[in-house]
Amino acid sequence: MPSLKTRQREPEIMDQAGLDPGRHQHALCGLARINTLSGSAGICWRPIRALAKELGRPLRVLDVATGAGDVPLKVWRMAERKRIPLTIEACDRSETALTYARAEAEARHAPIRFFALDALADPLPLDFDVICCSLFLHHLEEDEALALLGRMKQAAPRLILVNDLRRSWLGWLIAWLGCRVLTRSPIVHVDGPLSVRAAFTVAEAKGLAEKAGLCGATVKRRWPWRWLLTWRNPD
Repeated sequence: MPSLKTRQREPEIMDQAGLDPGRHQHALCGLARINTLSGSAGICWRPIRALAKELGRPLRVLDVATGAGDVPLKVWRMAERKRIPLTIEACDRSETALTYARAEAEARHAPIRFFALDALADPLPLDFDVICCSLFLHHLEEDEALALLGRMKQAAPRLILVNDLRRSWLGWLIAWLGCRVLTRSPIVHVDGPLSVRAAFTVAEAKGLAEKAGLCGATVKRRWPWRWLLTWRNPD
């Protein structure tokens, strides 16, 4: 069993350049299924809904490092059911991921724009009310995570939401088992437990927010073995 006292980041297969697109898309499909059953979109949806009701106008939402695009797609569905108008866009640096996400959105007639952007190298657009990032921070070194949070703040949204894994023994065990039960992708079988080992604890995430200048940010536990960082722009 791995030690989880400290964060241990190892390269994941999904992060490798030149990954076969077919294997990549198979893994994205498996991850989307896992995200659906673990309620990833719902973690971000509640504060988005609250802000929309508070402002009383349509919101512009950007999902950063969107991967399979399943989180913005499900947020759009929730907004449709509640008749809350949102304009949702999402970005990723992987063309394979963008191709998969666009196909999923088109199949569901979801008007979500997906575009290419490297969140670690490129500035984020400035015209969004909400910037979200789900299950990406654990892929990064600490300095990269700080840089990403800084870019999100520089984009001056009203609300920043970062949803990620929480490092724990039970979370690791469930990831190991769940990845094997919910998908046949060998990539996910390997990367899922590695992701938990690389995840930040609640205290570590709070420290990142403070170092990134997100004064007043909260980091709260969310089921299952997740946390949500929430920051409201005081301006």
